Amino acid sequence: MTTLQAGTLFKPELVKELISKVQGTSVLAQLSKQTPIPFNGTEQFIFNLEGAAQIVGEGKKKEAGEAKIESVIIKPLKFVYQARISDEFLRASEEKQIEYMSLFTDGFSKKIAQAFDIAALHGVEPKTLTDATFKATNSFDGLVTTNVVTYAEAKIDENIEDAIQTVIATDNDVTGIAMSPVSARAMSKLKDKNDISRYPQFSFGGKPTEFADHTLQINKNLAKQGGTLEKDHVIVGDFENRFKWGYAENMPLEIIKYGDPDGTGRDLKAYNEICLRAEAFIGWGILDATAFARVKEA
Repeated sequence: MTTLQAGTLFKPELVKELISKVQGTSVLAQLSKQTPIPFNGTEQFIFNLEGAAQIVGEGKKKEAGEAKIESVIIKPLKFVYQARISDEFLRASEEKQIEYMSLFTDGFSKKIAQAFDIAALHGVEPKTLTDATFKATNSFDGLVTTNVVTYAEAKIDENIEDAIQTVIATDNDVTGIAMSPVSARAMSKLKDKNDISRYPQFSFGGKPTEFADHTLQINKNLAKQGGTLEKDHVIVGDFENRFKWGYAENMPLEIIKYGDPDGTGRDLKAYNEICLRAEAFIGWGILDATAFARVKEA
């Protein structure tokens, strides 16, 4: 049975399905464009052309402009999720094994989506919630430190407007808005002078996918609590062009039958267990920090 190999790779079609599910639950993946990334990484170039074009008359001098070229290296990081189950799985029918593996891969994709968001948004190791080595160089909390608006529940709509105008002032576009459930609820509470809801689309847990002509995603990973995380309630910016992410197509799946692979102090064989371990290689890059603004708690 192909599902019982001790060490194998997810089939290419299953990898695409997994990444599709990651895109469906990751706030960053939903707002941005995915690009293929090889194991050794890829380089993204950013061209900044300064000065204006000119009309040149006969015999007139062509004035110089200035082009600045910068690059960002996007290198995939290894994300791992593993879980113990009864070794009865090995003796189950192929139909049952396939059914279980389908559930496992579905759960795996959700775990990877959450881990990707937490790492890229906050610059922390997703399991321990401690600062990662890339926090200052490849996370929204670490890079977007100037374009910051202080969160005020009663003025959340003004907060969002201020954040958007901050991005526009840097000559960037706003293509998307990421919002925490807390800020979405704050939006639902805002009322006009006649006590009528200003934004009824947010009422009763509503999750609109568009706001003020911008793509909107509401996701709890922005304001996740614990460790060294900052509470980001809104991030606005040019997600389509200034944030890139992707994955390497080889995704290992391993069925471990012996030892203590997860460091729990329980020998697998002694407790009639096996360990399912899956890995994904995902990389991302914030190409221009000035293209984003955060609304965060003080």
